[in-house]
Amino acid sequence: MPARALIVHWRLPLALALLCLLAQWPDLAPYLRYERIAILQGEVWRLLSAHLTHLSVGHLALNLLGLALIWQIFGEGFSQRQWLLILVLIFLGISLGLLVLYPQVQWYVGLSGSLHGLFVAGALAQWRRGNWLGPVLLAGLALKLVREQWMGPLAGSIALTGGPVLTQAHLLGAIAGLLVAAPILSGQRR
Repeated sequence: MPARALIVHWRLPLALALLCLLAQWPDLAPYLRYERIAILQGEVWRLLSAHLTHLSVGHLALNLLGLALIWQIFGEGFSQRQWLLILVLIFLGISLGLLVLYPQVQWYVGLSGSLHGLFVAGALAQWRRGNWLGPVLLAGLALKLVREQWMGPLAGSIALTGGPVLTQAHLLGAIAGLLVAAPILSGQRR
């Protein structure tokens, strides 16, 4: 792939990574994270910005590594505009899901729920193209999500992220990815 095409292909995840790095600014981060009370009082930007902030540098690095892997595997599944729409709607799906379905969750940060949604969208695109890997990956992710909802976060997750892991965000992200990507894919020709 020529250098220009490579840059174009990676511009969305690179822009997202840059936004995540900027959101770590100590004076800015507290105003960006998901905080239930603040959102209910009108700070609606937190519905989107919460996914850019992270608990620690390790949490951020882990999420950006996940983003790079997902993009490497699935990046060509949708156009850049479609991916951007999918990402924004996943952000909103997770945040609104937390707000409505999990009122006990007072705060949240991180990209991991969104990564689950991007994974689902990408695997659906693979499946739509007739690639057998799509349904296999979806089945594996479904098993992981069921395990997390039943038994909690995977061992070592807290040590890697520097704090609690909100498995509900992973589930909401996967559901949002499915609900957003399926109509886009059904509108595309094979």
